[in-house]
Amino acid sequence: MGVSSFTSREDFSRARSKGRMQALLSTLQWKNTELLSFYEVTKLLKPRVETYRGLKAIPIANIIGSEGRYHDFTLAFYPRKEMLRSRWQSVDEAHLQQIILPPISVYKLGDYYFVRDGNHRVSVAKAQGIEFIDAEVVELDSQITLEPGMTRQQLIKRVVAYERNRFIEEYGLDSFMDMELVKFSSPGMYPEIINHILVHKYYINEKVKEEIPFEDAAKSWYKKVFLPIVMQIREDRVLRSFPGKTYGDLYLWLVRHWDNLKHGREEEVSIEKATQDFKHRFTQGRLKRWIDWLKDRFSRS
Repeated sequence: MGVSSFTSREDFSRARSKGRMQALLSTLQWKNTELLSFYEVTKLLKPRVETYRGLKAIPIANIIGSEGRYHDFTLAFYPRKEMLRSRWQSVDEAHLQQIILPPISVYKLGDYYFVRDGNHRVSVAKAQGIEFIDAEVVELDSQITLEPGMTRQQLIKRVVAYERNRFIEEYGLDSFMDMELVKFSSPGMYPEIINHILVHKYYINEKVKEEIPFEDAAKSWYKKVFLPIVMQIREDRVLRSFPGKTYGDLYLWLVRHWDNLKHGREEEVSIEKATQDFKHRFTQGRLKRWIDWLKDRFSRS
């Protein structure tokens, strides 16, 4: 075994030990050590513009995720699995012999990066104390700020907060809506509410000669559709069976359920009947939902 081979074995073992120690300390401090999944992040953020930025030296400390190997390395890019040893050591040996390796390739979102190709090279560079690495950069647009150690749940909350702010700023409906009721916990729900208002507007316009303003339609929807359903949810105490959820969440779920019940039926289905049916069908796992909510609330990931 050559000197570089022996050294690379020692380097990998040290990197693995640092990864285990980091995981232990993070567990004690309730911190996240997981890399973010590029696909999960882009599914939530939905970037629309992709721009090639060319070859750049990027800070390794700003790499917070990976396209396909996010389970193989810690947030600090220490190897998590023994099966990575062979490839990791070969990259480390090349580094020790001063062999120039190709640049890695990354996606850039805001100030942070996700590795497309070159995860082992990043890990070796990190273990060797290198602060910058050459990378082919493709930048994606994003209005959501990312941070190292961010969990998927934290990202979801940030996306929802962004959608809520856009909803308020763009439409100004908070002047007559109780935004503590019109509140959601999952991405995509605020845009769905706009669709509900537009559908309501369409039906109103069928009965009047002149096109009514969007704000008038929104006021009508809020008073005649949203509030009566929320009051029914409150009266039937449905929310207590869904920890961590909001009246807005249950409004959307109930409307979907109501539509399903009405489909293919000749007799009218009232909102009261739909609420009772929803409660009967979906509150049976109440204890399990509370346990899952507690696990999610106190989980690092």
